[in-house]
Amino acid sequence: MKEAFYTYIEKLQDRITSKLEAIDGKAKFQQDLWQRKEGGGGRTRVIENGNVFEKGGVNISAVHGPLPESMQNYFKVEDVDFFACGLSLVIHPVNPMVPTVHANWRYFEMYDKQGTIVDRWFGGGQDLTPYYLFEEDAKHFHQVCKNACDKHHPEFYRDYKQKCDDYFWNTHREEARGVGGLFFDYCREKHGFSIDNWYDFITEIGDSFLEAYVPIVEKRMQLPYTPAQRTWQEIRRGRYVEFNLVHDKGTLFGLKTNGRIESILMSLPPHVQWVYDHHPEKDSEEEKLINVLKHPIDWV
Repeated sequence: MKEAFYTYIEKLQDRITSKLEAIDGKAKFQQDLWQRKEGGGGRTRVIENGNVFEKGGVNISAVHGPLPESMQNYFKVEDVDFFACGLSLVIHPVNPMVPTVHANWRYFEMYDKQGTIVDRWFGGGQDLTPYYLFEEDAKHFHQVCKNACDKHHPEFYRDYKQKCDDYFWNTHREEARGVGGLFFDYCREKHGFSIDNWYDFITEIGDSFLEAYVPIVEKRMQLPYTPAQRTWQEIRRGRYVEFNLVHDKGTLFGLKTNGRIESILMSLPPHVQWVYDHHPEKDSEEEKLINVLKHPIDWV
């Protein structure tokens, strides 16, 4: 399974980076191959200073070795070995009318000292973070997510949409990071679902990503915007940074397993602002976004 899934994410990385380069028309992804001394490595691809994308990363990795003690405590296991692979992406567009997007699809195995698999699961999801709310964009993104989920189980979209709303919640701000999407984790062999069934599901979600995001980019990337709207985008990016550094489990896992710091922090946008006690004007487009972030809604 680990070989099959790593081959899949290698090909998916190629498809996504090729499509995003074609949309941008200027910038190209720079590739960085790296090794982890404890075992494994990855292929980082970063795009910067483009016509459409200010900064983005589409990274794959496969790491293995003894599970660090801090993560043993987290997973409540004894001295075990692990293997983890996945694709993680974050795209920060130039135009504040185009939303930031994040996605991650991953597979994890744990072994006893005889090399026998003692646990394995899939996880991941994809979510949208707009700076200006176009309701039809949120509906499109969620509809694509639902269509992919519905092919595998009638309750998956409802359940994983709710998990996404719960997970990408900045508790210290009492607001969502964005308008959500899907989030799922610990997808194990249970309830009649084999690990092969989960592989089919997660690859379906991965295959749906470009359909979910690209039409939104193409619709919004030529829209005019003002310096004030760009400032608002940078203020909202600050909330994105706060979530990733305070709450995100993937960032925590990377840092605690001696992951590659540049790849872990590639999710951070290049230009961000923190303005003291900032509040948008009443009845403005900015306030409209905040109201939705404080009270997540069902888009489909």
